[in-house]
Amino acid sequence: MTTSEPRWLSLLRAEAGRTSMRSVAGRLGYSRTSISLVLAGKYPGNPDRIAKAALALLDVVECAHIRQTISQTECRSIALGAAPTHHPMKLGHWRACQRCPNRPKGD
Repeated sequence: MTTSEPRWLSLLRAEAGRTSMRSVAGRLGYSRTSISLVLAGKYPGNPDRIAKAALALLDVVECAHIRQTISQTECRSIALGAAPTHHPMKLGHWRACQRCPNRPKGD
């Protein structure tokens, strides 16, 4: 049986590998030691705050429609949600999402 690690931990591990532990720790506002302990599975405390910071920093996508970085959750909500026919600007964004090559897959 295999266990997969949480998304935030995978993102954190990948970013630390892509840049460095010191770099990602600084961007998250934590020490390199804390990040090292989290990645090694030896962090003595509850990593929920680190997880939240990691998701806020790393679980993002560049939205081509608004030309801003948004969370994966927000992207998924807009792209896979019902058409917001009550608001022309939101409807335009939703329509752009329907033909976006980065559109998330539905569950």
